[in-house]
This record gives sequence, C-alpha cells and structure tokens, in this order.
Amino acid sequence: MKTSEINIKVVTDINHLPEQITWQATDSGMEGENETKAMMLAFWDSSQQNTLKIDLWTKDMMVDEMADFFYQTMMGMADTYDRATHNHELVNDMKAFAKDFYKKFREQQLKENKV
Repeated sequence: MKTSEINIKVVTDINHLPEQITWQATDSGMEGENETKAMMLAFWDSSQQNTLKIDLWTKDMMVDEMADFFYQTMMGMADTYDRATHNHELVNDMKAFAKDFYKKFREQQLKENKV
C-alpha cells in the first residue's frame, strides 16, 4: 500500500487573516512548496452526512481572481461529478450555472468600470 501526503501552510497576520498559503504534495510532481492565493478543501463526513470545509484566501487576492477561481472550481466539480455518476444532464446544468455566474460577474465588472 502507498501513502501520499498533502501539506498546507497558512501564514496569518495579527488578525488571523491569511497572508500566505503554500502547499506541497508528495505525488504532485512539483518540487518544494507551491504558493497559492486561495484554496477550498472539503471532506465528506458520512456518519454526520455533512461536508466539512476549509475555505481560505489571501488578503491580496483580487475580486476578478476570485471569480475565476470559483468558475474554474465549479467547472472542475462538474467534471468530477460526471466521472463519478455519468449523469450528463445534471453535469450540463452545473456547467451552465457556472458559465452564467461568470458571465454575470463580467457584466457587473464592465458596469462598475464604466462609472
């Protein structure tokens, strides 16, 4: 049996807000620590039928980066759900929602930048 490890380090400021997030995984194929501006980690607790989540982002993450992150995460979740269930109808619904979310975000940004 093989064991893999994922390590996450979070450096916070005096108010406990993340300033730096780094991660390292034994099977990532990347050497050393890798810096990121945001992360979402979810675990399924089958005994409680509940999701345990850790969502963190650094203070310097821009709103447009957050929208990209959410869009790509939602699209990735749809792909994962497709591989697990082959329920293409729901997968298409999930992807349509993600695309609509991103389109609305971009429209809002254009309106705000015209002011």
